[in-house]
Amino acid sequence: MEKINSLTGMTDLIETKADEDVLANKVFQTEKILKEIFTNYAMSEIRTPALENTNLFKRSVGDTSDIVNKELYTFSDKNDKSITLRPEGTASVMRSIIEKKLDGETHKLWYLGPMWRYERPQKGRYRQFNQAGIEILGYPEGAPEFEMISLICELNRKLQIRKPLIKINHLGDSSTKKLFCKALVDYLTPMKSNLDEKDLLRLDSNPLRILDSKNPNTIEILKKAPSISDYLQDNSKELLKSIQELFSDKCEIQIDFNLVRGLDYYTGFVFEAISEDLGAQDAYLGGGRYDNLSAQLGGKDLPAIGMAIGIERLALISYQENKNRTLISFIIISSNSEAKAYKISHELRSINKNIDIDVQLSQGSLKSKLRRANKNGAAYAFIVGDDEIESETVIIKPLNKEDSDQSTMNLNEIENFIKNLS
Repeated sequence: MEKINSLTGMTDLIETKADEDVLANKVFQTEKILKEIFTNYAMSEIRTPALENTNLFKRSVGDTSDIVNKELYTFSDKNDKSITLRPEGTASVMRSIIEKKLDGETHKLWYLGPMWRYERPQKGRYRQFNQAGIEILGYPEGAPEFEMISLICELNRKLQIRKPLIKINHLGDSSTKKLFCKALVDYLTPMKSNLDEKDLLRLDSNPLRILDSKNPNTIEILKKAPSISDYLQDNSKELLKSIQELFSDKCEIQIDFNLVRGLDYYTGFVFEAISEDLGAQDAYLGGGRYDNLSAQLGGKDLPAIGMAIGIERLALISYQENKNRTLISFIIISSNSEAKAYKISHELRSINKNIDIDVQLSQGSLKSKLRRANKNGAAYAFIVGDDEIESETVIIKPLNKEDSDQSTMNLNEIENFIKNLS
């Protein structure tokens, strides 16, 4: 019978106690740390459906974006309704807030889950990928921008990102953007013959996106192009300077007037964080302000700012080590003592929140079970057989210490032993 494999760009992530799948383990650990950070910033979780009406993304992300034109996983359901696997999280969050009539309130939200984009798989980028996001809704420009940068600095610190760089820019208000786009078109029009097909389309539909071009010829041409800094109002420039100065001792921040975001709904302040460890596609998070999105989707005027974090990309460049938990392998060596031994393990789990107890369910010799405990990275093996049940004791065998002599403890001694583990 033919073996069925996963689809291209769709990856399996299996958490293991050992280092069999380093990326998967780092992904799960990264998610745990992100959740701790989000909680620390008093944010609430939101979960939206994986499937959405296709028009949601066409209206929000924009018909000129690569996501809508090339990358959507779109199909018709049994009622011939066009539905799409979500390619990003912000549009779904805003749709949910409007639908639940919460668009007149303020919100600080976080989400985490799978997204889908049909693109060429590459380092840290898959067709199904995991993304975390932050959406701060109902607050005008100012304090939320500082909150975002503060959160990124904390993320970089806790995940030990090596040489991170935060780039920030401001796209101005509607009049600023209109004036700048006209100047950019006027500059580039005489050079149309030097632009590739993608940039020519952007020149007609969304000239600001040309600043995000990866074409070497376009990048060279843009070196002498007008800068949005020549059109920005003073308060926009002051916001950029204030953010850079306030966090200068916490993270490296660079004002980059060529920075734009790939989705059409961004306005005002935009940002991204990059790492040279990722190569050419070096961004691992990005976002910005999108004050007009709620109204575009039929809701009330709702100022908003958000960011998306690529979990797999972040995991690739994080250097955190999960040293704050201790694994104990609980080994039962007699089927006659299983029931009472399980009760002991159940009670021990509640003593110390930094302890994980893995009750070995498989049959086998003590030697094979100790071998598995070592493979899984357990610090200790707790061994229980008929004699131990009779005497209400447990054998404690250290597994990763130089002194591997085992000892026998009664239940009270074990409780104190576990309380003192870190």
